[in-house]
Amino acid sequence: MRIHIQNPPDDPAFTITPALWDEAAARAGAVAAGHHVTFAADPAGFAAAIGAAEALIGDKDVLRPLLAAPAPSPRPPALRLVFVTNAGLDNLAPFDWLPPGAMLLNNSGTHATKAGEFGLMAVLMLASNIPAMVTDQRAGVWRKRWGRSVAGERLTVIGLGALGAAVASQAARLGMEVTGVRARPAPHPACVRVVGPDALDRVLPESTFLMLACPLTPATRGLLDRRRIFLLPRGAGVANIGRGGLLDQAALCDALEAGHLSGAVLDVFDPEPIPPGDRAWTTPNLIVSPHTAADDPATYLPNSLDIFFNNLCAIAAGQPPPNRFDPARGY
Repeated sequence: MRIHIQNPPDDPAFTITPALWDEAAARAGAVAAGHHVTFAADPAGFAAAIGAAEALIGDKDVLRPLLAAPAPSPRPPALRLVFVTNAGLDNLAPFDWLPPGAMLLNNSGTHATKAGEFGLMAVLMLASNIPAMVTDQRAGVWRKRWGRSVAGERLTVIGLGALGAAVASQAARLGMEVTGVRARPAPHPACVRVVGPDALDRVLPESTFLMLACPLTPATRGLLDRRRIFLLPRGAGVANIGRGGLLDQAALCDALEAGHLSGAVLDVFDPEPIPPGDRAWTTPNLIVSPHTAADDPATYLPNSLDIFFNNLCAIAAGQPPPNRFDPARGY
């Protein structure tokens, strides 16, 4: 297979080098043998390779402008597999650039370990009143704020994909009572119960902590709106490691300023970066993480390439690739 890897032009921490590829190929074994692989980090290199490429690998922010740009032919004629080194592909929509019949894969699973640790950290920060302590520190105020143990506390995790499941598992190990919310409410070993989105209004008033970890789709955009934010009990804490568009950011700031919520830890925002002067910079008891919760540069690309080869194994065996992205569902 002719595989083209399109790297970012100025981000060495997330550049797939020939050495990284060779190391991943050695781990993968036979399925990695016999491929012709090209690398580029500029539009000229992409244009030179894409006409013959059967598989394309790259970050969504790198691929989007290249795939949307006018090309010598309406579609890359040989392209049958696109592996995007991101889990959420919402900003690649609409997917009319994808050649008919070509498979679109994401790297869901790459982020799980780091996201699980960050999500647990966020819950522990909320339980220990760290957002309020940071607000006090900025104001030069010495005020004792007492935290609590999370054992027995109720955490609701919206989305039980790779990210949400990792957070749920970490929280369950500390004795938290975890409720999962997902489109198909099948049981999960880390959760005492799993419900569908239709039950969200019922579980929010029972949630001491809320973790948003689902993909951004038409069905989830604005899921945590003003009404639902105020369904949470007074003193609840919110964390978001999914997408900024999942919640009403202005309403969240209002709830923090009013004291309805005790704190929030947000890794994602709408828009990104946060504009200068935006309320998110100054709202009390809000911790800003600049969309770094789930990424570990030391493991991100090796894990992504392992996932790519794992999907090639499935395809070679005539099985559905586990990371196939469904544009109609949005995940």
